[in-house]
Amino acid sequence: MSRTSASVPDEVMHVSIVDRLFARADDERLLFTHQDHHRGVEHTLTWTEFAANVRIVAGEFRRVAEPGERVAILAGQELAYPLAFFGALAAGMVAVPLMLPGNRAQADRLSGVLADSGARVWATSSAAAAKVREFSDPGDLVVVDDLSGPGLDPVRVDPESPAYLQYTSGSTREPAGAVIPHRAMVAACWQASQAYASDEQTTCAGWIPFFHDMGLIQLLCLPVYVGGRSVFMSPAEFVHRPQRWLRQLSDYPAVFTAAPNFAYDLAADVGAEDDLDLSDVRIALNGAEPVRPRTVERFHEVFGPRGFRPEAHRPSYGLAEATVYVASAGEEGPRGAVLDREALAQGRAVETPDGQPVISVGRPVGQLVRIVHDGHEQPEGEVGEIWVHGPNVASGYWGRGDADAFGGVLDGLEGWLRTGDLGVFHRGDLYVTGRLKDLIVVDGRNFHPQDLEAAAGEAHPAIRRDRVAAFGVADEQGEGAMVVAEWARNAEAEVKDVTRAVLRAVSREHDLTLRAVHLVPSGGLPRTSSGKVARSAAKARYGGVRG
Repeated sequence: MSRTSASVPDEVMHVSIVDRLFARADDERLLFTHQDHHRGVEHTLTWTEFAANVRIVAGEFRRVAEPGERVAILAGQELAYPLAFFGALAAGMVAVPLMLPGNRAQADRLSGVLADSGARVWATSSAAAAKVREFSDPGDLVVVDDLSGPGLDPVRVDPESPAYLQYTSGSTREPAGAVIPHRAMVAACWQASQAYASDEQTTCAGWIPFFHDMGLIQLLCLPVYVGGRSVFMSPAEFVHRPQRWLRQLSDYPAVFTAAPNFAYDLAADVGAEDDLDLSDVRIALNGAEPVRPRTVERFHEVFGPRGFRPEAHRPSYGLAEATVYVASAGEEGPRGAVLDREALAQGRAVETPDGQPVISVGRPVGQLVRIVHDGHEQPEGEVGEIWVHGPNVASGYWGRGDADAFGGVLDGLEGWLRTGDLGVFHRGDLYVTGRLKDLIVVDGRNFHPQDLEAAAGEAHPAIRRDRVAAFGVADEQGEGAMVVAEWARNAEAEVKDVTRAVLRAVSREHDLTLRAVHLVPSGGLPRTSSGKVARSAAKARYGGVRG
């Protein structure tokens, strides 16, 4: 069944994000605030200051390169990042938001992305410049916060011209750069503004990295689009002390925040300080990984007494190839169902009192979403691949053929994005059930890895809930499934006890006997650039291990 609402207005598509920025160039309100907890200070730019600095950065980019060339952004979570990003857009160039490498695997991935994008210009900050030079010998390195000069008026851009390349996290394949044109960026911001009721009063707060599609739109682009404000910190500062995020949500008005499911678990684990007030958290988007019903319940149990409204929690679904947004819960907040496990394994959504609790990711805004199997749209209740059609869809992958992902044809309409995700519409809401390529098939039954991972993660306190990988294996016994899980920090338990608990939990909840359970030290599971467990890499590393 197709679902959509309110198409993106045509007039919206012809005003770029850069146009919206410079329309407020005389605005003395605060725009970007970097909370630097390491130094105990805040760094802030007003709209006027930011627009003036973007002009200077754009002028330097145009001095060393031409419109259409790629600008790789290699900086930390600091004010230099939005300056480099919007400076590239204002110069008519193509931004490539990236991360500073922290280890060998990240450095190898970054080298591949830089080669793939062909970025000759690298933009960084004075704080990160030395690290960038250590990583490689850059061509034209621009330290954006060291610049001065008269600047450049923004270049007029065609809505279909590329604004930036959003490199995928690489959870199921090698990273590829989704080409996000200016019209897709504007469309995604409009969709988010409608879905999450964002306006000039909104404070977009959080810590999601800017190189991630969710962080880029929620913390950089959306505040500029709606005329609001952004307050951000680095992801490491959140992970080291989750209370900082909670304090951020308490200290600012009309907050719209976003984070993956694991962050809400971490926050609930640390609990609420006595003076915490979350009554003005308007939206708490939960996305980028499967949303667990128990997480939603725990977060409200802990923070409801501190003013957090249950309807503010918004399970959502999106992906880089759709710029970020596909669907979200509405103003009613989270909705869910209890589905029969066996029926779901066979591709049908059937409610039952003693089945598997699942959370909906709501409904789309401004685009078509359909469930497709073998080239045909599926009726409500039938599982298939999620297809998306709308102005927010990327125009393809940089330098690659895109027929498989972006060339879907349905009911005579071309240009459907085949997401690779499995889903189902139930009672009008979209439920994401897994990845097409990750599906585990044992004895003709389908198992979604995130379901096995959830069961394993809750089986024993010695396991890190958000650091579990399940995947299919094959040997002389035929097809089977295996789980690899990280030990929780400072956990004390016998391996055999933890292994037995995982085996029992998966057998009890899914009637499946795992072929193996392998426990690894904290940090032992490979992860994508956005922090998710990379199942394909985990299978390559541990798939041959038994026990």
